[in-house]
Amino acid sequence: MITRPALTQIADDTYQLRLPLPFALNHIQVYLLRGSNGWTIVDCGINYEPARKVWQDAFTELNFGFADIDKIVLTHVHPDHFGLAGWLQKGASEAGKDITIYLSPRENQQVLDVWQSDRDKNFGAWLKYNGLPDDFANQVNNSLGSTLEMTYPHPTGFAHIQPDSDVQLGNRTFQTTLAPGHSDGQLIFYDPEDKLLLSGDHVLMRITPNIGLWEDSDPNPLGAYIESLSGLQSREVRLALPGHRRLIEDWSGRIAELLSHHDHRLEVVVNAMEKDAHTPYEVAQHIFEVERFTPHEWRFAIAETLSHLELLRVRGIVQQDTDTQSFSLA
Repeated sequence: MITRPALTQIADDTYQLRLPLPFALNHIQVYLLRGSNGWTIVDCGINYEPARKVWQDAFTELNFGFADIDKIVLTHVHPDHFGLAGWLQKGASEAGKDITIYLSPRENQQVLDVWQSDRDKNFGAWLKYNGLPDDFANQVNNSLGSTLEMTYPHPTGFAHIQPDSDVQLGNRTFQTTLAPGHSDGQLIFYDPEDKLLLSGDHVLMRITPNIGLWEDSDPNPLGAYIESLSGLQSREVRLALPGHRRLIEDWSGRIAELLSHHDHRLEVVVNAMEKDAHTPYEVAQHIFEVERFTPHEWRFAIAETLSHLELLRVRGIVQQDTDTQSFSLA
């Protein structure tokens, strides 16, 4: 028997499965929706033994197996959401069932750019460009390898879900919405009949999603995130099911808190620059409690700092010297 809170029933046809992660953020929540054609899985966890064990326990508890999976849907392809997709697909194939992985076109491109390319060869140079000392940049860069390993085997047979379309998950019909910021092509899913929303990592309780500007990000991700949140705030949501932390019962109120958080953080960035912090590495040390950060966490700190600097640049508050990757107040 699986021990709760790993498995939680949300509704007659909907379950939340809490999977362990080998990071500071130590769990992810994925969702299972039962339908007449089998089970739809929304997000998958990362591929390491404790997470696979929880999946096996969930199969036993819910009395289904790999062959009963109808399809897998990914809100986005960060490793904690994508990493076990290939393992689940392979298990279904070995049980005689071919299943497809559904995601947005932009996230499909991210699979190619991030997980199936040699981008990490240039990542160390990108970190140094953003102000990290050489030795430390190498440590941060080296932390990528273990994360990549936990996304194998990579799935095949992708199909696209377009934003602003209807999609069947289990026996429910959800409306899809593009929710950029945390990931450029993230999709969220809204059941208007039940006012139930699968929010991925777009809106989380207690913690704020990492909004990072990476080498291959779309321009101004924080600006896109703020615009998306503002547009979603008035949506009538009874309950939102997030990728991390507890369920969201006050959708509009939580969005208001996230918007306020980023307003405050932009002020912190300006204050840091007034204190002669100019590179992303210098500014990050004013934003975060970096003394406790692992090399793995540092790459997210740099990317998030960059997204705030970029929004301030777009707003005309700071200017950027791209030769030295230095920022100053305009």
